[in-house]
Amino acid sequence: MAPDAPAPAPADPVAASLRVALELEIPSDVRHIEAVVGLIARHCEQFGFPRKQTALNIPVALTEALSNAILRVNAAGDAPRVQVRADLTDERLVVEIVDEGAGFDLAGCLGDPTQPENLEREEGRGLFLMTSLMDRLERFSSHGNVVRMTLLRHD
Repeated sequence: MAPDAPAPAPADPVAASLRVALELEIPSDVRHIEAVVGLIARHCEQFGFPRKQTALNIPVALTEALSNAILRVNAAGDAPRVQVRADLTDERLVVEIVDEGAGFDLAGCLGDPTQPENLEREEGRGLFLMTSLMDRLERFSSHGNVVRMTLLRHD
């Protein structure tokens, strides 16, 4: 493109200005994972995210995050809930999973499960997948344990 040429316009200027924010609260039951994953993936499809991201990255990473919150953290509580917040634009998806746990040391859990010394360990495989499939993974505390995943649209 010549230096004086105008930048190309977005394919759909209306879609480029849209933003979807979802807030869900589900019982701490794995039977709800598929519905949440499907809802968020469908919204990403509508925003034109590439098929690989909507069929692989989002479903696998989100399923792992929800499974961890439900099975590892909330399993012992009395009728605990999991909150899911998603913020979506045509450029990125940010998902937060909020559980009722005290938290964990993210850096301490991010070992590579494919290394020989970790092959027999059960811990860390979900976090490894989440880190591999998303552009950013964070954990912090705010009225519970929060895992935030960010996926940038990669065309």
